[in-house]
Amino acid sequence: MTIKDYQLGPLQTNCYLLAGETEAVAIDPGGDPAPVLAFLEKSGLTLTHILNTHLHFDHTAGNKALSDATGAPVLGNKRDAYLLDTWLGKGGDMGLPLIDPFEWDNLEPGARAFAGLECRILHTPGHSEGSLTFYFPEAKAAFVGDLIFYRSIGRTDFPGGDMDVLKRSVKEHIFTLPDETVILSGHGPETTVGDEKNHNPFFGGF
Repeated sequence: MTIKDYQLGPLQTNCYLLAGETEAVAIDPGGDPAPVLAFLEKSGLTLTHILNTHLHFDHTAGNKALSDATGAPVLGNKRDAYLLDTWLGKGGDMGLPLIDPFEWDNLEPGARAFAGLECRILHTPGHSEGSLTFYFPEAKAAFVGDLIFYRSIGRTDFPGGDMDVLKRSVKEHIFTLPDETVILSGHGPETTVGDEKNHNPFFGGF
């Protein structure tokens, strides 16, 4: 399997493409998906789904273009639906453009398969109420959105954010994954569960 990382949109959000032999799944297309589409075409891959870790505009701005081009459905969690009526969900603030509205379906925690790969969908609120983590055991990778970063954590001062809830999500759902699991965040470099357990300053003494 292959994991590709593209920094898309004005906030350079990490858009990930996880590919199996013939199918792929995209996670958080935060801007123009042209490089994603180019890779899919070059590799002969079929995009089966577009997953959103949460519904902030910098993670969803490319949803419509990517879905229109591939026919792949967009999935996110309904607890974040109200954000789509605010600037956090539709953009248009701080000089940033409005995003193209997109159709999407609700996705709940549990076991699913995407691109032929087993996925455990974890509800990991704190940055937003509907934040999800997509853990793929075969890839030894967890796509966490803005829950936790290399040596940092996500903001909790936006509507739906809560510091205590975020820390609990990390401790109960991320730090219980195997230490070698790669954490793939919405912004910045990758890290691992073991590394963050030992060195993330927000979890000293864990």
